[in-house]
Amino acid sequence: MTIFLQAAGVAESAIATTTEMLTEQPQTMSFGELFLAGGWLMWILLLLGAGAIYLFVERFIAIRKASHIDHNFMNRIRDFIYEGRMDAAVNLCKSTNTPIARMIDKGIERIGRPMTDVQNAIENVANLEVSKLENGLPALATIAGGAPMIGFLGTVMGLVKAFMNMSMAGGAVDMSILSGGMYIAMITTVGGLIVGIPAYFGYNYLTARIEKLVFQMEANSIAFMDILNQPVDKKK
Repeated sequence: MTIFLQAAGVAESAIATTTEMLTEQPQTMSFGELFLAGGWLMWILLLLGAGAIYLFVERFIAIRKASHIDHNFMNRIRDFIYEGRMDAAVNLCKSTNTPIARMIDKGIERIGRPMTDVQNAIENVANLEVSKLENGLPALATIAGGAPMIGFLGTVMGLVKAFMNMSMAGGAVDMSILSGGMYIAMITTVGGLIVGIPAYFGYNYLTARIEKLVFQMEANSIAFMDILNQPVDKKK
């Protein structure tokens, strides 16, 4: 009988130890579980993230296409103008189909008018082209700044809910429940940063590309005006 009681005690001790080890094992959650635990704001962040990716890719392709420049373009325009082949110069601009080419095309159409009219026409086209390139960038900047704020809003809402549960529980406060509610609340902040940080860097990258293209447009505008202002004896 004594041996039986000792064996039963050992078995109970082993079961208790096993149960304790199982409870001490860290709990892990998949990405999908973390996403769902973040609440309905995570769906808004998901839509903002998808929108940021679309805006960046679409603007990147458009700006890269607009930045493609034939370094011999202005030399050919100059030769056509000096030879009086305005139609050839216009056809070259239309076939090139870049912001710089459209800007020069408008300048060629104004040849024969006062130089101020030619320059104003070029500047107006340049402003329109830059405005087209910047289309969508304000939305990307809004996502970059707004996504972290939405994530922080979710965290604050989660903390309010966690402390509300504490007050309803009275004196029986379970810190494990509180900490669990807090880390779930922090998920939205992480989600907001995951969306906002890449959008921020993407916005600044695209802005830098546009500024570089604007500089090239200004340089080609000056080169075109120099072609028109060059004395006749130097053209030969």
